Amino acid sequence: MNGPHDLGGQMGFGPVGPEKDEPYFHADWEKRALGITLSCGAFGAWTIDESRHARENIPPADYLAASYYEIWIRGVETLLARHGFATREELLSGHKLQDGAAPKRVLKAEMVADVLAKGGPCDRTVETAPLFAVGEAVRTRNFNPPTHTRLPRYARAKTGVVEAVQGSFVFPDDNAHGKGENPQWLYTVVFDGGEIWGEGADPSLTVSIDAWESYLERL
Repeated sequence: MNGPHDLGGQMGFGPVGPEKDEPYFHADWEKRALGITLSCGAFGAWTIDESRHARENIPPADYLAASYYEIWIRGVETLLARHGFATREELLSGHKLQDGAAPKRVLKAEMVADVLAKGGPCDRTVETAPLFAVGEAVRTRNFNPPTHTRLPRYARAKTGVVEAVQGSFVFPDDNAHGKGENPQWLYTVVFDGGEIWGEGADPSLTVSIDAWESYLERL
């Protein structure tokens, strides 16, 4: 999806200003936003890829005007309403008005440390061998889907070289929309600066991305 989240290489947004010794959270409510997102994700009703797509669908003006954790909360609101856990009216009022869907599981306080330590591994086994090898030149596909994708706009229809074969993982483009995990081989592909930024680019710069097999084509 070519949404407001896909800002790589775009101009006009000003410089990136790193914050020295930046804290994990800039306000207490951000801690709660993270906790709510993790707790709701533990319901088992949606995948991480669907949650990403929910955030991507926030209208661009609202997305770009929001802070990081504001975007997370708006995404969670969409998912809670979509899966029947709360209505829009309940989310706006902050009060339960009717019975909603029952979660498959509930993340309790004593479970948090173990759940976070376990993480959410997304590596999966596939029966086929990888199509591409390290050192092979490839081209990324040129597509602009209305659905979720992890191939950034700036790296589409670009020629690069396979830098590493990372293994096989859940394919997010399908998993975001309830089509199953459909794992694919994942590659790190490196591009030189001129291929990404064109004429006048610093020839010493390179950009590497992780690309699923279906994003790539042989030259």
